[in-house]
Amino acid sequence: MSTRDVPAQIGDLPPLGRPANSALLEAGITTLAQVATHSRRDLLALHGVGPRAIGILAAALADRGLTFAN
Repeated sequence: MSTRDVPAQIGDLPPLGRPANSALLEAGITTLAQVATHSRRDLLALHGVGPRAIGILAAALADRGLTFAN
């Protein structure tokens, strides 16, 4: 899948860059609840997910009272 074909926003995830969206889609992650089942380290291991995306996801998780898995 080309990153051009990836939507700018997925499910209830905050707006991220297309490479991060593509990586999350390929991993089957489309909601914040699903993000919360993964550790920061696991998500950073996905090609396209970097520190900026992790920061955005962490803030969105905190807004919902969620955190990354340990």
